[in-house]
Amino acid sequence: MSKVYNIEVHVGENLERSLKQLKKKIEREGVVRDMKRCVYHEPETQKRRKRMMRAIKNNFIKSLEGQLK
Repeated sequence: MSKVYNIEVHVGENLERSLKQLKKKIEREGVVRDMKRCVYHEPETQKRRKRMMRAIKNNFIKSLEGQLK
């Protein structure tokens, strides 16, 4: 499953800004994270630990948002 990303660069536009836009799109889509996950072998215990830590962090953030309201 490959995705295609298009950024139009017009003559006279800043190339650096266009590259920045492309990097942001790729980062938002999680392409780099998925590539790293596929390239490097990660033991199941580490995957579970990362999921658990992510869940703890998300719950903590949600509880803080609830306290602020």
